[in-house]
Amino acid sequence: MRGHPLKHRVYGPDVLVNFCRETQARGYRHFFYGGAPGVPEAMAAKLREQFPMLEIAGTYSPPFRALTPEEDAGVVDMINRASADVLWVGLGCPKQETWMHEHRERLRVRSLWVLGKHLIFMQVALRQAPRWMREHGLEWLFRLAVEPSRLWRRYLVYNSEFVLSVLGRDFGCEKIRIERLM
Repeated sequence: MRGHPLKHRVYGPDVLVNFCRETQARGYRHFFYGGAPGVPEAMAAKLREQFPMLEIAGTYSPPFRALTPEEDAGVVDMINRASADVLWVGLGCPKQETWMHEHRERLRVRSLWVLGKHLIFMQVALRQAPRWMREHGLEWLFRLAVEPSRLWRRYLVYNSEFVLSVLGRDFGCEKIRIERLM
């Protein structure tokens, strides 16, 4: 819409697999952070099967609660000690984006990537939207139908707020505010 059309959809699992395929011979060290216990390890093992030269620097599944400042410092230290080049973060939206933003200055990695549900997609065969829905920007509708109680607020409230704020900026309004449906 802003004069920079995409040739095709950029799909997280495809980015992950293609990046690993293209860089495995370059010696990049990958660290997988997030997901339920065992998920990042299973994903790393699956990727290593596909790409035998892929270097896994480490994995970590944080607890499903806020980390104490000491635990948080320990996680950053663990990732830095692993000498990872690429950090893949899968904590769920928007937690993963917030975590990456808050930690980017303390992490000594070349590249940070958001994984989200892709950690789980790689490990198990979750139902995904049909290809035609994914290719036409309708995966959100499929996911909303499959997990309405978890995703309704994200897609219907937060995405609407985002669209309104972009439109407000485009039309010269400082900020369009809508009341949250809590």
